[in-house]
Order: sequence, then structure tokens, then C-alpha cells
Amino acid sequence: MTPQPMLERPLSRYELISQLSDGASMTFPHVSWEEYEELLDQFVEPAGLRMSYYKGELTAMSLSAEHEKYARFIEQLITALKLRLRFSISSFGSWTMKKAKKQTGKEPDACFYVQTASAIGNRIDLDFAVDPPPDIAVEVDIHHKTKNQLEIYAALGIPELWVFDNGRLTIHLLEDDHYVEVEISKALPMLTASVLTDFLNRLPKDGEFQTLLAFDEWLQSIKQ
Repeated sequence: MTPQPMLERPLSRYELISQLSDGASMTFPHVSWEEYEELLDQFVEPAGLRMSYYKGELTAMSLSAEHEKYARFIEQLITALKLRLRFSISSFGSWTMKKAKKQTGKEPDACFYVQTASAIGNRIDLDFAVDPPPDIAVEVDIHHKTKNQLEIYAALGIPELWVFDNGRLTIHLLEDDHYVEVEISKALPMLTASVLTDFLNRLPKDGEFQTLLAFDEWLQSIKQ
């Protein structure tokens, strides 16, 4: 009797996500909220991975070095600003934000408490279900156009969203459950989309150290 060939077991979502190459993304339809939370538990703060969930659709993204360079540099710019201008700003990095009632979850590339920093105080462990959302979330979109990203952040109630895409940073303010693109940041009105774009585009040309020095000199000039 001829032995029957063994059929290969289809890879699970966890296995498929684990095998994503740098800069790649994968979208899964018809994913339940429970399955999304299970994947979050399986990928406990994984380096170089972001997951978003919106009304049954899960997208996993593996981050490239270029993506992380820009995301971390934006955090450095905000650190330089709060030290030079003496602003109280709390950073919570890529903290997973989710709302079960709205079937929405997202990990930003960076997020900051500015107007509500005093309400957060010195706490380092927040609960998005009861605590206010961060005043600013950052989305660096280099290799993949994140589907429904504005809808996701709007559902999460993020007041201000910065999107860096194709060499340009845009600022979006939440108004009546949708975003309106503006030039000036509401949370940090000394910053404009043009200024942030300029310094982010200096990074690959002048390097991190020189660009931070230039940003600090600019901060000093507006402080006078």
C-alpha cells in the first residue's frame, strides 16, 4: 500500500507574524477581539513589531532600522524641547492602546502627555481604559501605508496625531470624531509641521548629533 503524503499544517497567525521580514506587513481579516488580545499576550513587547486592530481586521508590521531611527529621533526632539523650554512632558513610547467597546487597538511609534501631563503625574503604569489618552501620538509610515490609521486613532480618542510619511510630517487634530490637517501643533504650539519636517529631513544628511544641536539652537532662538 502506497503511503499517503503528509499534509503540511497551515501556519498559525503567531507563526506568520513571527516570520515577517524587516519592513513587511501582513493583514488578517475576521479576527476576533479575543484572538487579538491573545496575540498581544504572545508578543509581549516584541522588538521591531507593531500590531493594530480595527473592527475585526488585524495588521502586523515588522519595523525596519530606518523606521525606528526616525521614531526614536522624534522622541529625542521632544526630550530636547522639554529640557530647553522647561515643559513637563511625559513619554510612553509604543504603549498599546485599546478600546474593547470600539473594537480598536493600536501601538503608536511614540506618544506624549503634554496638556494632561499633570494628571498623569509621576505614574509609570497607566490603564488606557480609565486614564486619558496621550495628547500626541506619532505614526512613522515609511514602508507600509497603514490602512485605516486615522480611523483607528480617532476611535481611540487621540487629540493630536503626527504622521511622518514620504519625507513629510503632517499634524492632525481630532474634531468631531475625524482628523483635520493643520500646520501648528495644538499641544506644542511652538512646533509646526514645516519645522518638524525640516529637522527630520536633516537627520540622514547631517546625522543625529548635528541635527539635535541645530534643533537646540533653534529652540534657544525662539525662547529669547
